[in-house]
Amino acid sequence: MYSPQLVAPMKAQLTDAGFSELTSAADVDKFFEDQKGTALIVINSVCGCAAGTCRPGVLGSLQRSAVRPDQLVTVFAGFDTEATQRMREYIPMPPSSPSIALFKDGELVHFVERHHIEGRSAEMIAQHLEMVYDEVCGAEA
Repeated sequence: MYSPQLVAPMKAQLTDAGFSELTSAADVDKFFEDQKGTALIVINSVCGCAAGTCRPGVLGSLQRSAVRPDQLVTVFAGFDTEATQRMREYIPMPPSSPSIALFKDGELVHFVERHHIEGRSAEMIAQHLEMVYDEVCGAEA
């Protein structure tokens, strides 16, 4: 497990932008009990692709998009292990961190795995997410 001092600024990059942090399995279960509308979930991590492209891409997409998910949530792999494990139980895909999931009314509708983050720029990730928001979140209007 990583030290709190190491992960604090990486967590803050998302929580300062309005993401709710889930730190336990109970937090994750409670979130999904009440999940209505759209929710963007970032499985955060300490790796270079999380710092260089995932978090900046997610934040860029939210800053620029006219259509946004209703809820913003994050768990931190390698630190909040119980919450991350439980979150992965709700995502029917192989474990991947960092990764980005979009849920609508409790159902996974889009997933960006680590291998779709590595080697791509933050701008590419932001543009991709903006298109997904338009398709999934814009459909609610």
